[in-house]
Amino acid sequence: MLAAAATLVAGTAAARDLTVVSWGGAYQDAQREVYFKPFMEQTKIKMVEESWDGGIGVLRAKLQGGANTWDVVQVESEELVIGCEEGLFEKADWSKYGGKDAFLKDAVHECGVGAIVYDFILAYDGDRIKDGPKNWADFWNVQKWPGKRGFRKGPKTTLEFALMADGVPAADVYKTLATEAGVERAFKKLDQLKPHIVWWEKGSQPPQLLAAGEVAMTMAYNGRIGAANKNDKKNFQIVWNNALYTIDTWVIMKGSPNKAQAEAYIAFVSKPENQAKLPALIPYGVTNKAATPLIDKAVLPQLPTAPDNIATALYVDEPFWVENIDKLNQRFNAWVSR
Repeated sequence: MLAAAATLVAGTAAARDLTVVSWGGAYQDAQREVYFKPFMEQTKIKMVEESWDGGIGVLRAKLQGGANTWDVVQVESEELVIGCEEGLFEKADWSKYGGKDAFLKDAVHECGVGAIVYDFILAYDGDRIKDGPKNWADFWNVQKWPGKRGFRKGPKTTLEFALMADGVPAADVYKTLATEAGVERAFKKLDQLKPHIVWWEKGSQPPQLLAAGEVAMTMAYNGRIGAANKNDKKNFQIVWNNALYTIDTWVIMKGSPNKAQAEAYIAFVSKPENQAKLPALIPYGVTNKAATPLIDKAVLPQLPTAPDNIATALYVDEPFWVENIDKLNQRFNAWVSR
């Protein structure tokens, strides 16, 4: 299948090389080893990589500007839903990827193919803090654990964690956040922590902030913390309790001149034998059901999909954020700038 796609594309002489866009840092380093290099070697398709920090506005601007140079992009859940509704992405041809039944239910979408399952978690440096925090209420406790707190700059996940820190059970978070009183409650809780917050925007930043001692603890992507422990010999601890988990998705930008190459790429990275190589380099969960049995058993407990880790985790509510992201972004930005 991949060779056929490569032959097809060679005959059509695409105007530029296939461009794949991901999230940079340790994650993209891992993708380069298990996906990008082997893909180019096996298919003879030339590929260039870029990285981004997310945002539906970035994708809109790419297409509206008429000079889009991106082909395959890894997007978050609300970018997937909004972008699909707005016609920013090509429809996924699941016959090229092994069929929908081969994947986790939440990894199947009309506009894309699930790439990874990952968690937003609480992390701290075990070398600096011995008796560490156990939950999000502890994250707010600057008396017991003095120091700055790292938070992703944006309302999504920040508001959820604020409510859980304020005693809202995980199961009731989105029901609460759907009310004006719930939003007020979340921001009021954030007010308490605001003087202590260091905002980050790139996934590579939380391990750097911890390593430099610039924060005592931080919200982070679980894989970045795991990679820092593995690659940089850190002793960063992950608190899995009440993590938020979600799925990132590969999409093809609408009108891509490299659509056949893009489909060949997604087919390659969706194969179970290829997906199974990723968690050993960075501990994210995989989306092809047949990949999990192929993963090193020593790595499985570090994944978001491990039973103990997912037991208290809350799935990021896509419909809520699709409906509320613009409104809450405006409110959040105004709150940050005050």
